[in-house]
Amino acid sequence: MTASQHDIPRYDYAALLDYATGLAAAAGLPRDRAAVLAEVLLEADLMGHSTHGLAQLPGMLKNIEGGALNAGGEPVVVADHGASVVWDGNKLPGTWLLSRAIDEACTRAAEHPVVTYVIRRSANIASLGAYLRRATERGMVIWIMNSDPAMRTVAPAGSLDPQLAPDPLAFGYPTDGQPVLIDTSTSPIANGWIRRWAAEGRRLPEPWLQDAQGRLSDDPATLFGQPGGSMLPLGGLALGHKGFALGLIVEVLTAALSGTGRANPQEAAGGTPVFLQIINPDFFAGGGALVRETSWLAQACRASRPRSADAPVRMPGDTANALRARQLQDGVAPYPGIMPELSKWADKLHVNVPLSIS
Repeated sequence: MTASQHDIPRYDYAALLDYATGLAAAAGLPRDRAAVLAEVLLEADLMGHSTHGLAQLPGMLKNIEGGALNAGGEPVVVADHGASVVWDGNKLPGTWLLSRAIDEACTRAAEHPVVTYVIRRSANIASLGAYLRRATERGMVIWIMNSDPAMRTVAPAGSLDPQLAPDPLAFGYPTDGQPVLIDTSTSPIANGWIRRWAAEGRRLPEPWLQDAQGRLSDDPATLFGQPGGSMLPLGGLALGHKGFALGLIVEVLTAALSGTGRANPQEAAGGTPVFLQIINPDFFAGGGALVRETSWLAQACRASRPRSADAPVRMPGDTANALRARQLQDGVAPYPGIMPELSKWADKLHVNVPLSIS
């Protein structure tokens, strides 16, 4: 940790949770849904996904206030076949919709080996990785995928024109210790990071962008210029066909299965489609067999000789799990600028701002 990081104010987790809940409730969200929203956003911050944590709350509050996010109502059941369910989310809070879907799917997984929920017209679900523990702590294996048919920032492999979104996917499973939590996208980086670096006047770590003529760039402004550029798929020029293929998988399992994709512009603007799948290992070789294998594999990978002595081999989620435990103990450190932005809403909505503990 650098000296500058030591200077970042820290807050008690429970106080921040109550603060975020209070803001969402004061904006018009029912208290129970506001609490779920706050829990998901804070979980993202605990894990280090700071572009998809409390940083997204101001935009959500604005959408609640303006009616772009529906505060009340229930998802419409489009289809229910026991092991597969389709919901129309009606632009309800995506954090609440997906959390509820995971809980329901885990309950149904007591009777079905695999349970799949597809949600169309969901509002923002924030960080996919923030939901994984909700299933792994029950001994389940979980898949989540999300797309945004209204967004075109990622070019197909070999193309100059953006056609896809970063199309994130997350996968989680239990071990005999901390769960393995995979949270990635089919592009090199999320749009949120590019926007943040652009606002801070920073360059990208690598030339992951291309302008309209195909010239590679590490300047975030390239993506938002006129004419706009695009992001390369995961794998870049050499191996971008792999990221492109993964993106197509996400598009099909989310947009196509939900029936709300890019083919109809009106549907594309109606919210984001989500794919959720819960796998109950008890219907296969058994939960014990799964944990025995996943734990052995995790241990073997971590015990592998590292290329660099000061960089041991890590499993996906190791860094996030360690950061989460440290912040729960020592206090949560929101990314600089987030708390001042939220304080504007606190003044407007008459919500008390928590005091820092550092």
